[in-house]
Amino acid sequence: MTFREFQSEALRTDRTGKDDVKSLMIPLLGLAGETGSLLSEYKKWLREGNAYLPFSDQVSEEIGDILWYLANLASKLNLDLGEVAAENLAKIEERWPKSTTDQSSLFPKLPARYDAAFPTNEQLPLAMRVDFIEEPGTSDTKLILRYNGAVIGDPLTDNSHISDGYRYHDVFHLSCGILLGWSPVLRRILNCKRKSVPRIDKVEDGARALVTEEGVSAVVFGHARDYSMFAQSTAIDYELLRTVKGMTRPFEVQSRSLADWQNVILSSFRVWREMVMHRGGTFVGDANTGELRFEAPTW
Repeated sequence: MTFREFQSEALRTDRTGKDDVKSLMIPLLGLAGETGSLLSEYKKWLREGNAYLPFSDQVSEEIGDILWYLANLASKLNLDLGEVAAENLAKIEERWPKSTTDQSSLFPKLPARYDAAFPTNEQLPLAMRVDFIEEPGTSDTKLILRYNGAVIGDPLTDNSHISDGYRYHDVFHLSCGILLGWSPVLRRILNCKRKSVPRIDKVEDGARALVTEEGVSAVVFGHARDYSMFAQSTAIDYELLRTVKGMTRPFEVQSRSLADWQNVILSSFRVWREMVMHRGGTFVGDANTGELRFEAPTW
């Protein structure tokens, strides 16, 4: 039986009447009730173990009831349950690609770089070594970045009432530049905006894109604080990834998948944690290998 056939039969056996509110509320309440029944069966199994012989049959029945209510609800909302299932699998595939050997889904190889067709001086570096150097001050500790022997960007502090390590957030921007081939912030710092094409310079490398990237950094950092800066995390909450994708939808980086963003976030915070712990160090990134790593300070 296909989803469409099941959905048709579920609607045929519907007895909720024509009242719009009632016809939707009953399957919604039914879903809640049957989910509770499923949990109740699991409770019995936890208590009795394998001595509770009807467990498998009862779970099968409860799942069937849940499926009926889902199909009934989908029909009333003019949704095709088969299409819903396909879209869900596509979403899962974007976050967890089947291929673990094809790294193109995880790391932006050279042909995938957004600036590959632009002059060299308008391209983000494919490999970077950036020193993060703390300069203790009278009030806030200032952090400077050094690249190719020169200081880049402005000195940074946490801009916070407490010291929380946000002064190291350029690790995130560097990681975006290396792993995604996208970072309006890094383009501004390195003076490699794509000015040869005014429209690209204005839209992709301009103020709105830059503010968006800073916003993504702040949102991710706020989430990270609730999860020990992702120290024990092997995956990122889907809602956070969806938020980041939504924030960056107007820009070229929309082509990057949930898996790409998850990789950037986990990889960048791995380096970020080392930076904070050692009070500085060197960020090392290579777009061709997809490598990000930390080197302890030697100065």
